[in-house]
Amino acid sequence: MTWFGIFTAALVGLKCLSQLCLEWLNVRHLKEHARTVPEWIRGFVDENTYAKSVDYTLAKGRLHQVELVYDAVILLGVLFSGLLPWALDKITHRFGTSQWAMGGFLFSVGILLAIPELPFAWYAQFKLEERFGFNTNTQRVWWADRVKGLLLALLLVYPLLVLILVLTRWTGQFWWIWAWAALMAFQLLMAVLAPVLILPLFNKLTPLPEGSLRDRLLALAKRTSFRAGSIQVMDGSKRSRHSNAFFTGFGRFRKIVLFDTLITQLTEPQLEAVLAHEIGHYKKAHIPKTLVAAALGSFAGFYALSWLASRTWFYTAFGFPPGNFTSALLIFGLLSGAATFWFSPVAHWWSRRHEYEADAFAATVMKEPAPLIQALRRLNEKNLSNLTPHPVYSAFYYSHPTLIERERALALCLD
Repeated sequence: MTWFGIFTAALVGLKCLSQLCLEWLNVRHLKEHARTVPEWIRGFVDENTYAKSVDYTLAKGRLHQVELVYDAVILLGVLFSGLLPWALDKITHRFGTSQWAMGGFLFSVGILLAIPELPFAWYAQFKLEERFGFNTNTQRVWWADRVKGLLLALLLVYPLLVLILVLTRWTGQFWWIWAWAALMAFQLLMAVLAPVLILPLFNKLTPLPEGSLRDRLLALAKRTSFRAGSIQVMDGSKRSRHSNAFFTGFGRFRKIVLFDTLITQLTEPQLEAVLAHEIGHYKKAHIPKTLVAAALGSFAGFYALSWLASRTWFYTAFGFPPGNFTSALLIFGLLSGAATFWFSPVAHWWSRRHEYEADAFAATVMKEPAPLIQALRRLNEKNLSNLTPHPVYSAFYYSHPTLIERERALALCLD
């Protein structure tokens, strides 16, 4: 094994070991707090619900630990077994080296590597979620979602892969800038079209019926100068009892979307506060800021790929002949998660800042923090959220602040 192969195996192993340690830390921290229900939780969560939330977190943690080891073994096996160079050689001899053939190879590998994940996704949905009363999905809908996802990937992702391969051959030394620009254009196009064309393929969206809730939410939108094409209710209960709210799209395609489960769980003032929080993300320009940060990250990623693709050791470590960009793109894609994992705390710190700002906006618009605090408490209770995660675990995995962190910030934001 070459030095880069040893480095790669160590990186994958270190990521897996670190994640297992994070799970262990979180479990130990949770069990310490589970001995007695923390005082601040007793006001809105009874002992039975708290015990159930602890059991739910522990069950998800155990499943995640098994999946971590499983994924690491699969990845190392795929990288160092020689299977990928063998498959590329077979595809090349059978279909040639055209961009369509090489794009098909990359797409096929991605699909094949997704298959080992299916048992875990199925178990999580139909066993774990079912045990804790969240699952409302059916086998038919679950499998139909995956078929639809596959077809969409074939229609959208496969041509994008081919386009990137074309650009590497046509644009010379700075192909990576052109490839990055193509990816950015694709993502912006999807941001516009997905709410209109893709979201309805998976969920039914219906206008929020006329009534006091609709009047209240429209008054909030007017008060905050937030223009939306419509307020839609999504049939989230078709798959799960978990709840959410979001707005999606741009310009006249912008929609406010509420899960039907959310409407049944919260009072009207609480729903107004949740929507005010979502509007806060828009008013504080969090979406364009996030898009710019993601664009800079992918720009750095494409530059790193261009540098690695010109290094012989990058190919030979995994048994590929040097110089074939298809194999470089494949290796880079397989290893990207092992590298970007270490930047998770930075990304989540950035995301949590946005959540605090949106919370403060909602409290200001509502003229008090109480409705949002009540909504957050209710959602955490209904979703059996882990109310006492370990701070380091939270840094690596939580894009939102914990409930107690949000409450403390909200209590201060109007002082």
